[in-house]
Amino acid sequence: MKKYLVLGVLFLLPITAYIFFASGVNNFAKLPVLTYSVTELTNFTTLEGNPIQLKDKITVLGFFGNEVISKQGNSFNLVQKIYKKNHEFEDFQFVILLQHGTQDEAKALKEKLSEMTDTKNWKFAFGTSENIEAVFNSLQSNLVLGTDYSTPFVFIIDKDRNLRGRDDDEDIGILYGFDARNVAEINNKMSDDIKVILAEYRLALKKYNTDREI
Repeated sequence: MKKYLVLGVLFLLPITAYIFFASGVNNFAKLPVLTYSVTELTNFTTLEGNPIQLKDKITVLGFFGNEVISKQGNSFNLVQKIYKKNHEFEDFQFVILLQHGTQDEAKALKEKLSEMTDTKNWKFAFGTSENIEAVFNSLQSNLVLGTDYSTPFVFIIDKDRNLRGRDDDEDIGILYGFDARNVAEINNKMSDDIKVILAEYRLALKKYNTDREI
């Protein structure tokens, strides 16, 4: 009996170790870069009239165009499933692009969101339709911007202004953006990918601090 037990342990131990380390590689792998150098938000200003940028920020980027009211449900989904869990991470922000003239509607929506959480890092940014279209086109995705310059999809942009996503998604292959209407998608796929990119920067910061101490 002891002989079979020892043989069983010797057989299972390498397999268990392989599964452990393989899952570790997957969990800490970098989120793939799908598009480099997304257009900077030079031509946009916030509700407060301040400039805003993608550079040096981890950004969830959305496009509401001139359709604020119809995107309220999307906003609530994103706040509950993504923003509330991550908004305290340094250099993390949500940026929603809208057309000039929608400031009052955006302000009203932000007040509703503030009842759910601290909205300090949730930014509404305003520009022209041409400005919005230029940023969207620079993503080089397989998605389409609506005639109202909005889309239900949101995108993860890293600190170097690169679009991050999945190049081998089990459902659609290349996953450029996440459908904010789909609670399951943002609660599972998007939430996982946000964890990956935040972990990536945490590890980079930890390594930087360790190197400085040395």
